[in-house]
Amino acid sequence: MSSEENNKKTSGLTRREFIKDAGIVVGGASVASMALLSACKGDTKTVTQTVSTTVNKTVTKTVTVAEDGVELTDLHVILNGEPRVCHIEANWTLRDALKEGMGVISLKDMCNGCGACGSCSAIVNGRPILTCMALAVECDGAEIETAEHLGVINHPLVNAYAKNFCAQCGYCTPGFLITAKALLDKKPNPTDEDIIDALGGNICRCGTYPQHIIAIKEAAKGGK
Repeated sequence: MSSEENNKKTSGLTRREFIKDAGIVVGGASVASMALLSACKGDTKTVTQTVSTTVNKTVTKTVTVAEDGVELTDLHVILNGEPRVCHIEANWTLRDALKEGMGVISLKDMCNGCGACGSCSAIVNGRPILTCMALAVECDGAEIETAEHLGVINHPLVNAYAKNFCAQCGYCTPGFLITAKALLDKKPNPTDEDIIDALGGNICRCGTYPQHIIAIKEAAKGGK
């Protein structure tokens, strides 16, 4: 009896069958990703209806139906100062919409969408939120700022964080930066206690917490 036949007899699945089935699973995931990208690129048909959101009481929106029949809706936001639009499903989080639909790469996912790490933070309508805990459809019309914008505007936080070695692996850094930026927008001269309180929802596995306080206070003075 060959080794392949013996494996089949003992496990009920040959190596060849396993590889074939695994290929189907991987291929299916790829097809799903392609379908998502296709929806965001506009392989759809549209109709108009009136809906309600938390940002605007009642608005007329374009509802889009993808080729697979999934109903999508247009999400309009001002992202880092630029008008953006993307087709989204009703159950998408804001993080999904920004990453998958608009190409924002700074939003991380350390806690698998449980709202426990702060690595997906963005400033929405002037306050920092966890984008993994916010429905995208409820943010229609919102002004959103992500960590990418801090580099564009050369915010003092960027240099202060680099100078004071606030990052080791760097995975959590965008979330810290955007939360710190929201704090400085509200309190230009924060105390240590203000900073500790503001960053309370941001987790750093590398443990660089003391350096964040130094960097934020330095950025508050214009990076000096």
